[in-house]
Amino acid sequence: MKKRTNLMAALVAIFGIGLIAGSGPGAPAGAAPHPGVAPAAAVDPADFTTPIPNPYFPLEPGTVSFLRGSEDGKRLLNRTTVTPWRKVIQGVRTTVVNDVLYEGGVLREKTTDWYAPDNAGNVWYFGEATAVYNNKGQVVDTEGSWQAGVDGAVAGIIMPANPGPTDAYRQELYKGHAEDQGWIVARHQVADVPYGKVDQVVRSYEWTRLEPGVVSLKLYGPGLGIIREKDVAGGTELLELIKVEHH
Repeated sequence: MKKRTNLMAALVAIFGIGLIAGSGPGAPAGAAPHPGVAPAAAVDPADFTTPIPNPYFPLEPGTVSFLRGSEDGKRLLNRTTVTPWRKVIQGVRTTVVNDVLYEGGVLREKTTDWYAPDNAGNVWYFGEATAVYNNKGQVVDTEGSWQAGVDGAVAGIIMPANPGPTDAYRQELYKGHAEDQGWIVARHQVADVPYGKVDQVVRSYEWTRLEPGVVSLKLYGPGLGIIREKDVAGGTELLELIKVEHH
C-alpha cells in the first residue's frame, strides 16, 4: 500500500508543477498538460479523409486479440475483435471494436468501442456502449457509455501518432461519466508476455479523476496494441496478451 501511495504522490507532484507538456513535440491535437484540461480542438471530418494507420493501435478488421490475467484472485479473459463494421460519428467513419471480458468463465462485461485514425496517424476515441452483467447474464449497469457529440461528450486521443515520453492527452471526456487520460513515459522498451517477446514497446500510465486512487500501467506493442495492462495503484487487475488471430 505504501508503494502505491508513493506512486500517486509522484504523479500528482509531476502534474502539479507542469513537467508534462502536452504541447511539446509529438503531442496530438487536444493533448492535456495536466488533469482537468479538456481537448482544445473540435473534430473536423476533413482531418480523417486519408487516415494513416497507427502501429501501436492497429485497427485491421478481422483481428482478434486475447488477454489473460486476474483480479482479486479471480481469473480473467479479455477478447477484443476489430470488426469490419463502421459507425459514422460527427461526420467521421469510425471502426467498431467489440470487447468482451469473462471472469472465471462467466461473462462480466461487453463493450462496443468506436475508433478512427486521422490523417496524421493519431487514433481518436469516439465513444463506447458498455454493459456489465450479473451471474444470471442480465445487464445490471451501463455506466461509462458515451458518444462524441452527444450530451456534451468530446472525442479524445487513444494513441498519438508518434508516441513518446511526456506526451499527455485526454482519451475521452463525458463529464462525470468518462474522463480517462494517458501519459506516455517510455518508448523502445522490451517486454515478455505469454504471447512472446515484444520489442519497441510503448509504456504509459492511464487514469481517471473519477477514480483518483487508481493508476494503470499499459504496454503497447507495434502491430499488436495492448500487450499488458496492470493496476499499479488502487487495484489488482492484470491482463497480458496470449494470442492474436486474423480472420
